[in-house]
Amino acid sequence: MELRDKTVWITGASSGIGEAVARELAGRGARLVLSARRGDELERVRAGLDHAERHQVVPLDLTRPETFPGLVDEVTAATGGVDILINNGGVSQRSLVRDTDLSVDRRLMDINFFGTLALSKAVLPGMVERGGGMVVVVTSLVGELSTPLRSAYAASKHALHGWFDALRAEEHDRGIRVLLAMPGFIRTELPLHALTGDGASQGHMDTAQEAGMAPEDCAHRLVRAVQREREQVIIAGRERAGLYLHRWCPALFRKLIRRVQVT
Repeated sequence: MELRDKTVWITGASSGIGEAVARELAGRGARLVLSARRGDELERVRAGLDHAERHQVVPLDLTRPETFPGLVDEVTAATGGVDILINNGGVSQRSLVRDTDLSVDRRLMDINFFGTLALSKAVLPGMVERGGGMVVVVTSLVGELSTPLRSAYAASKHALHGWFDALRAEEHDRGIRVLLAMPGFIRTELPLHALTGDGASQGHMDTAQEAGMAPEDCAHRLVRAVQREREQVIIAGRERAGLYLHRWCPALFRKLIRRVQVT
């Protein structure tokens, strides 16, 4: 896929993987729509991109899907339509099941799952009308396996895999492509904002996350997968071994996951 002059809408673009993907795509000539809750941070990101004047900032809250149709109209009017939607916004979790209030479980699903679905549904008709497009979903290795301290987070990522696999099959003949990108430990601030059992932010980094892949390397691999129109890409270091162990030796995986360090 040629990315030059494509309109790419990125959620969670104010930091981490989203910011790195924005820089990678801007360097390849794409025209970007940057979304997250923090408008000031989005402006900072935009100002640092190649050809900053080409890119648009659209603040967005994934918990307010009622605003999405209006935002899609705004973006369409400004750009002519979205070619690629990169669903990267979301929140993580660091709490035991027994310590997690149900409201926290619901919040994780509301942001990670329902917010992502709602925006994708709002963008999809325009893609179909124009003859095609790509929806990218940044999930996680826990989209296919679960680890301690991430029960509802893993559930939300599992749900994304199920929903977008169905979308891929339904809309393939209308030119819609779906890419599930599955990062492992990426060196971002995600753990700082991860929800604890009462809904408060964790407020500190994880050892495993700090030792993870640089977001720029993750972004390069993700964008390369977009160009190749891949359906799934694993972006991880040694932790990817857990995915294969889960697939081929599930009993051994379940035994080991009780002992290995996951934060």
